[in-house]
Parts: sequence; C-alpha cells; structure tokens
Amino acid sequence: MTPHRPSDAASPEAPPPGTAATTPAETAPSAGTRSGTAARARPPDLTAVFRAGGVTGSLHATDIDTGAQVSVGADDPVVLASVFKLPLLVEFYRQAEAGVLDPALPCRVEPGDRTSGGTGLAAMLDPATLSLRDLAYLMIAVSDNAAADVLARHVGLAAVNAMLGRFGLTATRVEHDCRGMLAALEADAGRLEGPLHPRDVPRLRVLDPAHGNRSTPREMARLLGMVWRDEAAGPEACAAIRRLLGLQVWPHRLASGFPYDDVVVSGKTGSLPTLRNEVGVVEYPDGGRYAVAVFTRSIGTAQHQPRADAAIGLAARAAVDHLRTL
Repeated sequence: MTPHRPSDAASPEAPPPGTAATTPAETAPSAGTRSGTAARARPPDLTAVFRAGGVTGSLHATDIDTGAQVSVGADDPVVLASVFKLPLLVEFYRQAEAGVLDPALPCRVEPGDRTSGGTGLAAMLDPATLSLRDLAYLMIAVSDNAAADVLARHVGLAAVNAMLGRFGLTATRVEHDCRGMLAALEADAGRLEGPLHPRDVPRLRVLDPAHGNRSTPREMARLLGMVWRDEAAGPEACAAIRRLLGLQVWPHRLASGFPYDDVVVSGKTGSLPTLRNEVGVVEYPDGGRYAVAVFTRSIGTAQHQPRADAAIGLAARAAVDHLRTL
C-alpha cells in the first residue's frame, strides 16, 4: 500500500525475470502420504512458524469442500491493507452480473488524479484509458492503488459493505479506499517517503483495525470459499474473480510455500508498515481446494524482510498439509 515502492513487491530472493529454472519440475505430494497417523493428527504449531519469521500472526485455513479447519487467532481483528481489494472485486463482478454497471466501460485516468503507488497506473506518467474490468485486473495482479480507487468510485464502498453484511461477514468492513488510507498514514507519520521509525508505529491509525479496513482470518477465508463454490455471485462472475486472483504476480508470500508445478495458488496480498498479509486458495491436482488467510505483524519497521514474507508461505503450507491428512 505504501507509495514509494510496489506495495506487494516480489521477494528479493525470487529469480530475475527471464531466468530459467535450473531444477527439475516438482509435483506436489499426494494427500495422506505423510509420516505416521499420530503425526498427521497433530495440528501444526503455527505460532512457532510465525515466531521464526520474526512476526506475530493469525491464520485460518479451511478445506473448501469438507469444511475441515485449522487456525490460530482465526477471529482476531486484523487490518486488511490491500486485501480490501478482494471484497471490492467481488462486489464489482456482482454489479456487472446484475447489469448495474458495464465492465467494458472505458475510463480515462489522468496522471493528476491517480492515487499514489509503485505499480500499474499509479506509477505511470501519461493519461490512460482502460475498461473497468481491466482496472480490476491491475488492482489484483499488481495491487494497483490508482486502479482500485477508480473502481471503488464506480462500485461504491457502501455497496461493498452492504454485500458483506448480506454474506454475514459482520467483522469485515471497508472504511477507506487507498487514497484514504495513504492520507491517514501521511497525517500520522508526517510523510509517505523514507524509512519509518519504530516510535512512529503506535500512532498510525492505519495499523489499528478499529480505525480502518478490517476483517478476521476466518471471514476472509469464508469469502474465498464462497467464490470458489460459486456462492458469492453467479458461476461466470465467480470464475472471472478466480481468474484475476490467479493472475496475481507476487510469489514471495503464500505461493512460496507451494513450490510445485501442479499446485495452483491464487490470492491477494496486502502491505502496510509492519503488516504483511495474503489471502488465497491453494488447489492440488487431486482436487483438494484450501482457502487460507494469513495476517502478520513484524516488530521491525524495515520494508524488506524476506523471512517475514516467507513465514506466510510456511505457515500456510503447514496448515494445508494438516488439512490434507484429515
């Protein structure tokens, strides 16, 4: 979400673009092939995984088809950061399905009217015209703040919250678009550029669930499950949502825990100072589908913390491995 770099930038450990893989293709282990019944029955120590990554965290993972669950802090209030773009995306496609708006509507976005950010339109210099659905693509694929705010103006945050209420997601609320979040951050920190001192953290309202876009790991996993079961909208709309979530480019968080050619990870990241999140769905070739929502908070304020990013993938993998033994 911070404007001075890609808000959900790829891990520095990722290979540079165009670099070919040097290891053979790997495939995921089958369900039920892990060691020992006793080991399979023991839930993972997710708190220890987070601690090893230098973060505190909460997680909820569920088998989309059986309802089996594993979690830590599943109902803790969390700050969504750019994860709020997921419910915005869902409501956009619901409105398109209902004929309330035209997803092909062209929108001209001027440089002077773009929300700050390091990716997509937010980083571009010239006027651009894109359809609403292409703006939705940029919002999800590269977490484009400018695209998200154009979409939010057409969809309406009140409509997003009304949808969440109808879904029974009562702990989830979208109070601000990206510009509103960044304005609050700048007001409290005194700037958007440069490093953040640890003493500034306690006064940042954007890091407090009571003052911003918020949810719980359980509710975000539930929303994902609704999308994958075609319950959040009609089948075509849900398929469009799944497609965009599958086009997200960041491999350093959730996807890092599933380094297999035959496992599909679709998701949406979120970042604010000290916060690293991702929610998504992991799909195995045997048909297993798992919704996972992970929210973390680091003690340090450094922007680049590969261990913290990796902890999201490691915790998600531990949770999904456990679900696949049940």
